[in-house]
Amino acid sequence: MSGRLSGRTGRDQAAEISSSSSGVTVDVGEATVRYLLYGLLPSWFVPGVADWWMHRRTRIEETAGVKESLIHSMMMTEVGIPIALTLRYEVNPLLLSVQLGATAAHEATALWDVRTAVDSDREVKPVEQHIHSFLESLPFGGLAALMCLHADQVRSLLRGGRGDPDAWRLVPRRRPLSRGYLAGIGVAIGACVLLPYGEELWRCVRARRRDKKRSTSDEAHFRATEGR
Repeated sequence: MSGRLSGRTGRDQAAEISSSSSGVTVDVGEATVRYLLYGLLPSWFVPGVADWWMHRRTRIEETAGVKESLIHSMMMTEVGIPIALTLRYEVNPLLLSVQLGATAAHEATALWDVRTAVDSDREVKPVEQHIHSFLESLPFGGLAALMCLHADQVRSLLRGGRGDPDAWRLVPRRRPLSRGYLAGIGVAIGACVLLPYGEELWRCVRARRRDKKRSTSDEAHFRATEGR
């Protein structure tokens, strides 16, 4: 029995796993791609909007203000660039390097973000912390799935791309995503990322200007009073 089990290849076992109880074989690779495109990526917008709402409820403009809001913009850039590249180009050692670097940078920036909020006395409630857990784990989940789908490119990366002339350049996708899908993602980014977080940054800038104006006015009033 053990001999038969040890002699089975990983491909044979994968074939069994990918077969449903009805005997219909499912392409695991295609299913994973659909999950990434229509499951993980769209669901990413939900905790993003929820996090913005928590910032608004705790009045970020009166505590950490512009600094924390700019950190949020930095984190969105760290996530957005590799996503945009992955939607348009083939996964290869160059793109994997960008994804790995951006994921590490995002995690470091997330720690900086929470520290900034805490130091400013903005209350980071348990609900917001739970939302952060989704925002931090989703990049790792997406990257892990991509690395499983492109194990050959992971091996190529570990070899430094030797023998692959396309390893260190951006290669357009052989099967481009539909314009409708890309347009839908673009609209979602605008509605769920750019609009709310742009509003947050503007609110913080406006509050800082108001506070600066009030401080200048108070100082002028004090000097006028002292001069009497």
